[in-house]
Amino acid sequence: MRHRVKKHLHFKGKDQAHRKSVVRSLVGAFFENGSIVTTNKRAFAIVGTIDKLIEVAKGPTTEYNKIRYITPEVFTEAASRAVMAIAPKYADRHGGYTRITPLKHRVGDGALLVKLELV
Repeated sequence: MRHRVKKHLHFKGKDQAHRKSVVRSLVGAFFENGSIVTTNKRAFAIVGTIDKLIEVAKGPTTEYNKIRYITPEVFTEAASRAVMAIAPKYADRHGGYTRITPLKHRVGDGALLVKLELV
């Protein structure tokens, strides 16, 4: 049965722990570098997490509580610091922090590669 399986996170039959690990590592790399090149499916899988983290980082709670919420979503401390540094730039914006630009199809399997970047 497919109960509680997010359909947009199906990475070729991977289990839940591996999906979560992929999302966490992609989000961490995104915040550390500012943009990443990945497949279309993976980009759409992490956009929600990125938006949620930026919303938390620019929210009204204390700095300590923001860090407590952001840290489990990314692997490295540098990524969590980057989220906190990026958030003030979007203080007047209500969502839509990322842009997905199609680049090309990958040679090996034909997957669509996209560039995911901050607006």
